[in-house]
Amino acid sequence: MKNILLVGLGGGLGSIARYLCQKMLAWYAHSFPTGTFLVNILGCFLIGLFYALAEKQNFLNPEWRLLLMTGFCGGYTTFSTFALENIMLYRNGEFLYLGLYITGSVLLGIAATFCGMFILKLF
Repeated sequence: MKNILLVGLGGGLGSIARYLCQKMLAWYAHSFPTGTFLVNILGCFLIGLFYALAEKQNFLNPEWRLLLMTGFCGGYTTFSTFALENIMLYRNGEFLYLGLYITGSVLLGIAATFCGMFILKLF
């Protein structure tokens, strides 16, 4: 039960953080889903940092891993929204943005995760 509460708390906080980040970018009205794109990249970076913290001399215990990685990052990143937005871009004939969004999200997400892990290895 404790683990479920940790994941739920982290997920709730992550979802609130995602909502606030996307609201901050709401002024940028364009068909490219900038808010979700940036949240996904930042979420990948954060999970890389948390992973590196967990692996570095077990700095994060299993409970903190559940709270931060499974809960917060799971609630914060929005790949289900990512999938839906790709379908909408496709349906709207926005093929350039569709390609940019998929390619950028995957490549920059992987790079950001690596960077998050790499930064902590330096210290």
